[in-house]
Amino acid sequence: MTGRVVALSTVGSAEDAERLARALVERRLAACVSVVPGVVSHYRWKGELQRAEERLLVIKTRGERMAALREALAELHPYELPELVAFEITSGSEPYLKWLDDSVLAGAAPHPGPPGAP
Repeated sequence: MTGRVVALSTVGSAEDAERLARALVERRLAACVSVVPGVVSHYRWKGELQRAEERLLVIKTRGERMAALREALAELHPYELPELVAFEITSGSEPYLKWLDDSVLAGAAPHPGPPGAP
C-alpha cells in the first residue's frame, strides 16, 4: 500500500491510548493519532463472546510506513492481538495531506501542526 492511509486500532485504557498515540507520532509513524473515547466493541475471542469499552485510535499515515506501524503496535500494544486495519485516502484537503506527508516521511522537517491548529 502506498499513498496516504487512515489506519484504525483500539485499546482498552485512556493511558494506553495516550501512550500509543504519542509513541506513533514521535516515531514519525503517524502524522496524527486521534483518540476517540466511548467505543463499545462486541467480538468473539477464544470461542467466547466479549464486550469491551475501548478507545479508537484513528491513525493518519502513509502506506510506506505501514510495516513499521505494524511492528510498533506489536511491540507497544497491550493486547495479545492488536487490531490494525487501513484504508487508503483517495481525496482530502491538499494542505492537510501535504502536512501529513511531511510529518511522516523520513527526513521531513517538523511542522507545527495541521493547517489552522493553534
